[in-house]
Amino acid sequence: MDISVVVPLFNEEESLSELYGWIKRVMDENGFTYEVIFVSDGSTDDSWKIIEALSKEHPEVKGIKFRRNYGKSPALHCGFQKAQGDVVITMDADLQDSPDEIPELYSMIKNDGFDLVSGWKRKRYDNKLTKNLPSKLFNATARKFSGLNLHDFNCGLKSYKLEVVKNIEVYNDMHRYIPYLAKIAGFGKIAEKEVRHQARKYGKTKFGMDRFVNGYLDLITLWFTSKFGKKPMHIFGVWGSFMFLIGLAALIVVLVAKLMSILSGDLRPLVTNSPYFYISLTSMIIGTELFLAGFIGELISRNAPNRNRYKIEAEI
Repeated sequence: MDISVVVPLFNEEESLSELYGWIKRVMDENGFTYEVIFVSDGSTDDSWKIIEALSKEHPEVKGIKFRRNYGKSPALHCGFQKAQGDVVITMDADLQDSPDEIPELYSMIKNDGFDLVSGWKRKRYDNKLTKNLPSKLFNATARKFSGLNLHDFNCGLKSYKLEVVKNIEVYNDMHRYIPYLAKIAGFGKIAEKEVRHQARKYGKTKFGMDRFVNGYLDLITLWFTSKFGKKPMHIFGVWGSFMFLIGLAALIVVLVAKLMSILSGDLRPLVTNSPYFYISLTSMIIGTELFLAGFIGELISRNAPNRNRYKIEAEI
């Protein structure tokens, strides 16, 4: 099979038939063998009935139905597990992603040798204040953390080698960082393609402003776990040592000052009158807590079931 198209959706009954007809036309014109996997993420409208009807008429149509709404990342994860095509393409179900981009996205994987190609919607039809500006800030931060020079991490239109989607785990809201997840998994040939963005034809967006707050939190989590997930003591130990040394230096200042006052015969200054006393107390407590966090992290890491699970590309 040439291509698996994975389409996560939530209440998109108006667009599904039109979307599949568009995908089918593109596939037939280019002679691709393909499957379309619709993943209904707890839809409460007639989306699943439409998917069932399409699958009866077209054997290329397959479907996964969640009992409730879990989110886009779990939908993609389950779709990736079922995908069989040499190239996997993801797109949203709202007709804002154009299936006409599929042939070039496929070619960049098969002929140009890329592991992943991410779409870039340079010209967008979204609200500039509520979506475009926050997206630009979000993408700038993601570029800084990930080291990937991509303009649009959150674009739903992407293409992948099959082995990429089989070797990454998309969970929580990590679909925004699939290129970063692929990089962490060892797939470094990541490119970007400018794609056409279309105005929403039916319904309204299913994503609120909270996705930007959650996106930043997920980015920090992903950065930390990728850097220190298997060696937490390397971060907690360094900062714990630093804070402990600050506390120790402040304590020495307090003790020297007190010793000098004793030698001079003036016993009036109390140790607790010095700001260095509180600096030393606070810093040494924080340093100790960071050390303990590092030790606990190491114990959890060493007892994790996947502590020695590594991605192996080939064996002889």
